[in-house]
Amino acid sequence: MLDSMAKSSKNRASKQNYVSQDQLGIEGFESPFSRKLNPKNRWVVLSRNIPWDILVSTYNSALGNSKTGAASINARVAIGSVIIKHICDLSDRETVQQIQENMYMQFFLGYSSFTDEPPFDPSLFVEFRKRLGVEQINKINELILGLGSEGYHAKSSTQDRAGVVKKETLPKQDGGEVVTHFGKMITDATACPQDIAYPTDLNLLNDAREKSQLLIDTLYKKVLHKKKPRTDRKKARKEYLQTAQKKVKSKKAIHNAVKKQLAYLRRNISSIHKLWDSYQKIPLDRNEYKYLLVIQTLYDQQKQMFDRGEHSVDNRIVSIHQPHVRPIVRGKTNAKTEFGAKIQATVMNGYTFLDELSWEAFNEGTCLISSVEKYKVRFGFYPEYVLADKIYCTRANRKVLKDLSITLRAKPLGRPKAVDEKHVSPGERNPIEGKFGQAKTAYGLNRIKARLQATSQSWIASIILVLNLVKLAGEALLCHVVLVTYSARQMKFEPWLRNRQPQLKLAA
Repeated sequence: MLDSMAKSSKNRASKQNYVSQDQLGIEGFESPFSRKLNPKNRWVVLSRNIPWDILVSTYNSALGNSKTGAASINARVAIGSVIIKHICDLSDRETVQQIQENMYMQFFLGYSSFTDEPPFDPSLFVEFRKRLGVEQINKINELILGLGSEGYHAKSSTQDRAGVVKKETLPKQDGGEVVTHFGKMITDATACPQDIAYPTDLNLLNDAREKSQLLIDTLYKKVLHKKKPRTDRKKARKEYLQTAQKKVKSKKAIHNAVKKQLAYLRRNISSIHKLWDSYQKIPLDRNEYKYLLVIQTLYDQQKQMFDRGEHSVDNRIVSIHQPHVRPIVRGKTNAKTEFGAKIQATVMNGYTFLDELSWEAFNEGTCLISSVEKYKVRFGFYPEYVLADKIYCTRANRKVLKDLSITLRAKPLGRPKAVDEKHVSPGERNPIEGKFGQAKTAYGLNRIKARLQATSQSWIASIILVLNLVKLAGEALLCHVVLVTYSARQMKFEPWLRNRQPQLKLAA
């Protein structure tokens, strides 16, 4: 029945005759605005499954201007715009334009009627991301799924809207007590690459040198300084391009080019400090001062690696514009090293939760027990099973899980046995790998375009939120299809039952 409905819903392409653009005017175009909105539209379905009142109060609590200051933009518009942006994987400007043109998106944002005015300036997305930090978005994620302390019981008091089983619905033991372990937790980690150029020592030193030259231009004043410091911009740029533009670069050529750029950068930093001494207060603004600190740190790191002949250093800077980004060694075939944040997520019943987010590379095995404890805080009970990769299965983690009466579905230690029920099957951890693939392919988790540390973290958490919203909307739509199918079958069965009722009585 569902297959026949799916086939019948497909529409063929329009067979209208071509009309020249000179003959078709906007005044004669027939608009559907006299019709009602389609209740099966994804934005309509999604808007009904989000507890907006709770989300708005969470957003407004982060502002802190309830008594003073100008009124802020409608919180539902702010939160909904972020959701639309990541579901459709759009830029900030394109998101505003889509909202301006789409009546369903405006209904999702709580508009009472269609308007062709833009909701806000696209630059405000930066402020939205600053206000919606990781903690706020994680809280919103749990509130939407009905897991927060405030709860969301619009439909049922025994089961939340996401289908995640609550503690009061757990099967009872013989003594009548609620079981303390339920569900299956799948956990894994992945990297979220930032949208930066691939970092090389030569390119980083060239970027730092060019930025130091701009700082010299800012600090130099004829009234305070007699002669402008020497920078040799053209010569340094020419020497950089001689090596950078080669298709094949030898180690010797790279070594000599890095040595020259280090010398230019060292002289520029020294000139900056000499110019600085002529001022009584800090002559740079906040952004310029941050660049100066980053450039000095970058020079120290590059000088240390150059002198020692190494290619690694603690807290290595890979971008002067985003100094918080760190290299994450993953060991993948296509990208052995990625540059961005590293996250650890867990999946329960197909819903994803962000447990850890760090810009430094961390060992996933050290975070397994904390994820299990977060699972208990989130749901009110421990998982019955834990599915994890080999790196999580240390002896210490195995011992803690055993003490908590949690079964670890992973490869056991020692020689493999002929038959082992606890051995994890190859495809049992596929759900979380699929979630990572969906987030990276469809929603842009493989290219975080935010530039600030706080906004990048908000970007990542918003994508995790979108994963759950898409599943939530899909389940709501599936329930609607099943209900329609069941009603249609009943409508067909009842007339037949009425016609057959006399015969059934005679047969009885």
